[in-house]
Amino acid sequence: MSRYNSVLSIAGSDSSGGAGIQADIKSISANGAYAATVITATTAQNTQGVTDIHGLPIAHIKAQLEAVLSDIEFGAVKIGMLHSSEVIDVVASTLKAYGIKKIVLDPVMVATSGDKLITNQAIDRLKEFLPHTYLITPNIPEAELLIGHKIDLSNMETSVKELAEKFSVSVLLKGGHLEAQEFMTDMLYIKETAKLVIINNDTVKTNNTHGTGCSLSSSIATYLTLGFELEEAVVKSCTYLNEAIKSGKDKVLGKGNGPIDHFYAL
Repeated sequence: MSRYNSVLSIAGSDSSGGAGIQADIKSISANGAYAATVITATTAQNTQGVTDIHGLPIAHIKAQLEAVLSDIEFGAVKIGMLHSSEVIDVVASTLKAYGIKKIVLDPVMVATSGDKLITNQAIDRLKEFLPHTYLITPNIPEAELLIGHKIDLSNMETSVKELAEKFSVSVLLKGGHLEAQEFMTDMLYIKETAKLVIINNDTVKTNNTHGTGCSLSSSIATYLTLGFELEEAVVKSCTYLNEAIKSGKDKVLGKGNGPIDHFYAL
């Protein structure tokens, strides 16, 4: 009898299916693991934007966490947007109580428009939680919010090290928001070994990038669950994401920014 390789996603629901919990389930499944979920909020959302957010009661979020963690063994946990201090508190305390170590946190704080998605109080609480995670995967605007200065290709290497040292955590700094180059550059800094890994993939010209951050972080959690070391898990996931973007770049869903093609390999 064999056991499922399982990943838990803690995030919000995207009614259009491109990001959040729905993207996580697709990414985890496409990369070979079993996906379980804890939903923190529901959104009214499509390819053109978010029109409403409904945070679930803290007691219900805790009940979801207790239900799955008391029953299922997870090799890794992926966390997406935690919209309030109260949600961060219940997630952090419950994961600690169950001894979960491999936490991949996508610190969703800034919308594509540049608007902050969570309160300043929640950002402060999130910063306190970061040292208790295994890997964080900020994009450039989120990283700038965390360390308080602008980031471009010239200081990306020093910035990823600064983030890792400030929050005592391994960091994958994503370069998707940098000015278009021939290659899309991501940088991984591994805290335990102080190793910097530069990851280059082809730049793909497309508007179909909805849910890329969610999909990447949940893919990394999947490869960690499958037994890969952090560097290989991240490199494999960046390759997966790049191929999924390429496959979905000309496909149409709705009237706005479409999703990636999670199941391109099928």
